[in-house]
Amino acid sequence: MLSSWQDTPARQAIVDYVEQAVQEGGAQYVPPSERIAVFDNDGTLWCEKPMPVELAFILQRLAEMAERDPSLRSRQPWQAARNKDYAWLGGVITKHYHGDDSDVKVLLGGILQSFATMSVDTYAALAERFLRTAPHPTLGRQFRDCAYLPMVELLRYLEANGFTTYIVSGGDRDFMRPVTDEIYGIPAERVIGSSAGLRYQDDDTGGSVVYQAEMDVFDDGPMKPVRIWSRIGRRPVVAGGNSNGDIPMLRYAGRPGLRLLVLHDDEEREFSYTSGAETSLEQARAEDWTVVSMRNDWATVFAPEAGG
Repeated sequence: MLSSWQDTPARQAIVDYVEQAVQEGGAQYVPPSERIAVFDNDGTLWCEKPMPVELAFILQRLAEMAERDPSLRSRQPWQAARNKDYAWLGGVITKHYHGDDSDVKVLLGGILQSFATMSVDTYAALAERFLRTAPHPTLGRQFRDCAYLPMVELLRYLEANGFTTYIVSGGDRDFMRPVTDEIYGIPAERVIGSSAGLRYQDDDTGGSVVYQAEMDVFDDGPMKPVRIWSRIGRRPVVAGGNSNGDIPMLRYAGRPGLRLLVLHDDEEREFSYTSGAETSLEQARAEDWTVVSMRNDWATVFAPEAGG
């Protein structure tokens, strides 16, 4: 079932854990109701470079706003969006993982303004259309086809052994929801992520839920365990991430637990970088987490394109 994985210690650690977790009467047995597995999305389940997919979607929206309103063109994040300044946008995330949220606040301010008063249904339709049509800028495939095949296989393997899988991401919950079932087999109700404030707007057709220009929750770092508990009501036993922002979630995984840290070290097939993951790699060494090397542990990175 893990056919896209090489026969390496990382793959064996996964198989050993699952086999022990399902062995009734064994010392490491985990009852089915407690088999909760949580995974970050950007950089863990699909590609996040040269910027997270969501940022590419937001970039398009902000650039459209700047074209309509010249006064925005000298202000961030509209300036970066209009000029396609990927370095600034990518640096926002890297600075966040190093503890500097000054640019994150600037970016979030623009994002909240760009979708304020839009209905959740309209937003979902726009996000789905973007993911189905927009090309990745360097990989030569659609964004929707940038999920990591080995991780999708891991989701199926866990589910086949009685685990319930969730996405727990710093990315926008409503951006992911339209496609997570198709891409990962994870339905919308099992997607936990960042979210803007919402309000109900009544009308003659039954009303709609619309976004407000304020943040509800930024689901990263210490907020991930909080959101896991508030949404699931259980401590996970399997957790997967790839960055410093995933450390609290990985540490929150119960015992016996399986903690997976995806290492981007394959410049030929994807990207090679550790920026924003330095602390998590140190933690993995200190606490004996399973580090998954894209170069060494994955025989294949991406599945064939859906339209190919």
